[in-house]
Amino acid sequence: MNNKRLALLTLATGLTTTLVACGSETETKTTEKDAVSAVLVTDVAGVDDKSFNQGSWEALEAWGQSHGLQKGSNGYNYLESNSDSDYVTNLSAAVHAEYDMIFAGGYKLEAALKEVAPSYPESHFAIIDRVVELPNVASITFKDHQSSFLAGVAAGETSKTNKVGFIGGMHGEVIDRFEAGFIAGVKAVNPDAVVEVQYADSFVDAGKGKTMAHAMYSNGIDVIYHASAGVGNGIFSEAKEIVQADPSREVWVIGVDQDQSAEGYIDENRNVTLTSSLKGVGTAITTLCNDAIDGVYHDGEVLVFGLEDEGVAITDGEMTDEVKAKVEEYKAKIISGEQVVPEKVENSENN
Repeated sequence: MNNKRLALLTLATGLTTTLVACGSETETKTTEKDAVSAVLVTDVAGVDDKSFNQGSWEALEAWGQSHGLQKGSNGYNYLESNSDSDYVTNLSAAVHAEYDMIFAGGYKLEAALKEVAPSYPESHFAIIDRVVELPNVASITFKDHQSSFLAGVAAGETSKTNKVGFIGGMHGEVIDRFEAGFIAGVKAVNPDAVVEVQYADSFVDAGKGKTMAHAMYSNGIDVIYHASAGVGNGIFSEAKEIVQADPSREVWVIGVDQDQSAEGYIDENRNVTLTSSLKGVGTAITTLCNDAIDGVYHDGEVLVFGLEDEGVAITDGEMTDEVKAKVEEYKAKIISGEQVVPEKVENSENN
């Protein structure tokens, strides 16, 4: 395929993405259509996770409505997975419903997609946050470690206790990138800071998130970055309860995947969301659906969204002007190549 840039619609700002060929695969060109049908198969966090799945669905819904489509099998829809065993069932159901584009919402669907896609070579799939080397699958990936590095800069600059926390959902290639980037960002601006890392072993247990956040805040941590989908809802709840009980306390949460300012809102004068790291999942979905209308399917390709082309970012949130300036400084360093951001935890310093 010829490398090219695609003009993308954005979740919040104008985002673009770079297409990178996967092996020798080429774009699949079919007949142009007035519209296409598309479906999102969620992971177990569900469509209302206030994070990854929700952002994907909201973008697909907006795209469908903008093209005059109806929710349902001839337009746009989602299939919600309540357990891992639902993945194969839902992907297969999407095929049999004859959707033109089938989006697998997250790396947890990788094994199921590898099982289903080869059986339906005429169907077009896309998986988010994982590379699946199959001829009818487009892979959508993000440089999450870059936005997480900037989140770390914000945390390291904001913390008054020199103790910050990271709560991940489950260990894996994607979430480990978040952790590695965050730790590196904290250490870049605050070498003396301690970063406590914990994993919830869940993406849905908000109660566990609240318990973990309570322990961290009680231990003097004043900024927590979460990459844990629905678990994060409990983290926000705990932070807000602390501030409501004692307005003199200053604790923060850094959101993930979409702007989570609404989750940190206490009143018009107080919000515990320091910033949020963004990934353009909705942008990718919109792009692939629009290309499908033109008869283009990115089968066998890898789409990479990075900081250099605004495929990932962080929000201003409640950061001070000084912190925002430091974030911009490191953003420029990352884009120029002066600052290399680790993708693996073992390459990140946390001493």
